Amino acid sequence: MYYHASQTKGIEVLEPRISNHGVPLIYFSKKRENVLVYLSNAVEKYCKETGFEYSGKWTKWGPYGFTKDGIQRIEEYYPSALVDTYKGVSGYIYSVENISDSGFELKIPDAATSDEPTPVTSCEFVPDAYEAILEAERKGLLVLSRYENLSEVKLAWIEKTMREQYEESADSPDYRHFLEAKFPFVKD
Repeated sequence: MYYHASQTKGIEVLEPRISNHGVPLIYFSKKRENVLVYLSNAVEKYCKETGFEYSGKWTKWGPYGFTKDGIQRIEEYYPSALVDTYKGVSGYIYSVENISDSGFELKIPDAATSDEPTPVTSCEFVPDAYEAILEAERKGLLVLSRYENLSEVKLAWIEKTMREQYEESADSPDYRHFLEAKFPFVKD
């Protein structure tokens, strides 16, 4: 089984879209819990909530990685990031039995891509992405690294990285709006 998350209701056939990699793909995971992070995009959500006018393609925000055992680790880069991004957000997890593998190599555990339309086998409505993430954590299916528990080394890395991201995002006003709000030091 392969899983794909979306805000869109009623999808019967998943279609390839231009991806972060610049080619039309559908992204899947073999683990349901790994797609929970895609039920909301912090950048898009914050911009819409603050009335930020934008007509371009939303910058994706995905602060996650994997443990040495291949378990997804979601990291809070700023206080209350998980609540801000996922609490009260609903969406859909689409399942498919099989995919036509695109051959596009991802360096993400349990991930796969298809470059062909893929019929949906089933759909699960997720009423609250935050609650679903907490449930997956309770079951040991993913790990949450909360902001208040991050090391000084990690916090320094976040500051350095967010400053770099801000400098490199002159062509992404949505991302800059988000970064300025969540990481005010980027403007210093």
